[in-house]
Amino acid sequence: MQLVNRYATLPPRFYARMTASPVAAPRLLKLNVPLARHLGLDPEWLAGPEGVALLAGHAFPEGITPVATAYAGHQFGQFVPQLGDGRALLLGDGVDVEGRPYEIQLKGSGPTPFSRRGDGRAALGPVLREYLLSEAMAALGVPTTRALAAVATGESVIREILLPGAVFARVAASHIRVGSFQYFAARQDVEGLKALADFAIARHYPDLAEGNAPYLVFFGAVVAAQARLIARWMAVGFIHGVMNTDNCAVSGETIDYGPAAFLDEYDPGKTFSSIDQGGRYAYANQPRIGMWNLARFAEALLPLIAEDAEEAAAAVQPVLMRFPEMFEAEFGALMRGKIGLATREEGDKELLGGFLDLLMHAKADFTLSFRRLADPDRLGDLEGFPAWRTQWEARLERDGGRDAARARILVACPAVIPRNHRVEAVIDAALRDDFAPFEALLDAVTHPFRDNPDYEWPPTSQERVHATFCGT
Repeated sequence: MQLVNRYATLPPRFYARMTASPVAAPRLLKLNVPLARHLGLDPEWLAGPEGVALLAGHAFPEGITPVATAYAGHQFGQFVPQLGDGRALLLGDGVDVEGRPYEIQLKGSGPTPFSRRGDGRAALGPVLREYLLSEAMAALGVPTTRALAAVATGESVIREILLPGAVFARVAASHIRVGSFQYFAARQDVEGLKALADFAIARHYPDLAEGNAPYLVFFGAVVAAQARLIARWMAVGFIHGVMNTDNCAVSGETIDYGPAAFLDEYDPGKTFSSIDQGGRYAYANQPRIGMWNLARFAEALLPLIAEDAEEAAAAVQPVLMRFPEMFEAEFGALMRGKIGLATREEGDKELLGGFLDLLMHAKADFTLSFRRLADPDRLGDLEGFPAWRTQWEARLERDGGRDAARARILVACPAVIPRNHRVEAVIDAALRDDFAPFEALLDAVTHPFRDNPDYEWPPTSQERVHATFCGT
């Protein structure tokens, strides 16, 4: 397999060149065959000995020049000037069957100069979690990195206990982060900033390259992409868990799932991440944090916007302030679809808010409650629903009627999400070398709008998972 590592054409201070880190016994656990074909790759070769060795980071064919990229980032609000790929390798990139560029990265492939005393490896559980969540998000229509493969290493990693090791091969339009720009800004390396910005613009927003003020327009494009992305997270009840600036991709894709999870009962203050004790990255905080991250991105770009810092700040401020309006427009449209509306009227926001209030007070399930609006008699036991239903049905009559609304709800409201308790059950089975539950759950979450009673239901009190972990 030939991959051209375009990121490695940037100056050497952008990355560290790496070699393979052999493992004991690489074994393919799962290959995303449809994705491989879409990327123009040969699934049979990938599933063979050379392909599995590549996907495990065990051995690389001639022509593969992996690198670990450098970046910085704000982690829970605290700036760390050097982070980087501490357990990941960027193998290179290609062009898919639609002519769009992509990169392949390995996670858990061994230590790098950025490992910060870590082992550079990944455990099986976090690999399977990211595989399931990223493919579920893609099926839900949320921009995301994708899962190409999961490979067992035949070795153990030490976390709280010994766990089987694995490597995750993921695909992204790129792995350039807000933190990538912060790395050069922190070093006052304007030449590096410009090279990175030019690279990102050419890759993601090529139409901007020839216009006036390309770096300001580039910032605006990233603001718009993040507004759309976070609106889509919110509409499906997704909580990223670790919205650090090094986990914010300028491509507008969801990246680095870690302790990510989906809401069960509707709770705006819900967190899952075991390390988010203050609720910084709670469900309802995500738009605010998204804007905070973009403000840090703006700060990093200031030297490219104008030589005078005050002039540059004055230029980026109104662009940043478009974020709330962009988010609200996207989120509003998505949520109107979830209650069956195709048009917009004054009062729609209050109507939606009223339904969310019912869910919050009843501790009702977010996903299942919206899906049941297609057959509202099933919500009859939701306290306060009859009064809300009267207002809602009157609104539907002005928007094509209940049949049209039902059709919209069924395509806007998933029946199946990768619920935390099911993901954990799959991981527990995989630790016993039983991957049938993983395959069954993967099939369910990649067909999220198909009714599937076996996978729709929220957890019982005994099944509930209260905390998730990064796995590092």
